[in-house]
Amino acid sequence: MKRTSLGLAVIAIAGLATALSASAASATTTTTATASADPGPETCRQGYVWRVSRPSDLVCVTPKTRDQVAADNAAKNSRWTNGAFGPHTCVVPYVWREAYSGDDVCVTANERSQAASDNGASAGRKVLAKLWITKYTVSPRDNGDGTATTTSTDDIARLKLNGSYYNFGQVKLVIRWSHNDAVYWNGSVTAKSNSGYPGGSFGYKTGKFDCSGPGKPANAYAYAYAYDTMSGRYSARVPVRIGCAVL
Repeated sequence: MKRTSLGLAVIAIAGLATALSASAASATTTTTATASADPGPETCRQGYVWRVSRPSDLVCVTPKTRDQVAADNAAKNSRWTNGAFGPHTCVVPYVWREAYSGDDVCVTANERSQAASDNGASAGRKVLAKLWITKYTVSPRDNGDGTATTTSTDDIARLKLNGSYYNFGQVKLVIRWSHNDAVYWNGSVTAKSNSGYPGGSFGYKTGKFDCSGPGKPANAYAYAYAYDTMSGRYSARVPVRIGCAVL
């Protein structure tokens, strides 16, 4: 195995942003984490809308389903009769919808099943903008001749940003210093469908070293966040340690 030596020093200096100034400016203007601009965790992914079987019903469904719910609400009086279950007994062949506890609007059996299915699927249809950090190391590079090349920093952990519950499309990723909010790094990823992860999801290797080990400088504190460009939703801030010297 061939091994080359790479010396890399990234010095933590208060206020230093390592991204190019143009990229940093773009990240500052388009992805500043501000709660006032965030539409909230009940935001539906593209292609879904709130069901609104009642004003507080924020289950995410297709527009076709919402239209059907509105039509059923409008027709409810004509489908009720005095019977075994009181004045809101459904006339045959209708049944209570039960989209929520106490929902006695009369609908077809298929529509009641649809309401139950939508209730179960709603969380995966919302832009909950989950973000978490994992770490990775660099594998040896295959030289194609039976040997591999490594560097002196390959076994040092780097930061990987992972997310789920996003729209399918562009998600912007940013790491900022905690003490002054200056941009340290920013990037962009396309959230896609991945088995086991609801909504649009991603895993992005930043190439930035993890500085969370013991003995690292006290001013290495920072945070990462993601921005769903389609909905305007931000993830929560996730603490990271960055900017330490690596030799």
